[in-house]
Amino acid sequence: MRQYPIWNMVQACIYKQSKNWGAQKECAIEVRVGTSSSNSHTFVNHRTTHRLHDNGDREYHFYIDGQLVKRAVLGAGESELQFFDGAYPTNSKWVDVPIENGVLN
Repeated sequence: MRQYPIWNMVQACIYKQSKNWGAQKECAIEVRVGTSSSNSHTFVNHRTTHRLHDNGDREYHFYIDGQLVKRAVLGAGESELQFFDGAYPTNSKWVDVPIENGVLN
């Protein structure tokens, strides 16, 4: 099985077991609700991103409707994620701006 930096595991009442898949750099999911596939409406979009920095650190971001809500870094050679608090700017112009050492660039 291939190795992916982002791994999604999904469980739903219609499946006997969970479904899962991996992604290299980004995974975006649109959740739609309604009465059928022809009468459905976007409820929420969420996205997970992975970036490999020049120093070997791996940075992960999780967005809901374009708003960064969670950030973690796996340092080069480390085995534990370092999580950062969820106090991120709400201005959409910052959504894809890299964060280094806790500072928006």
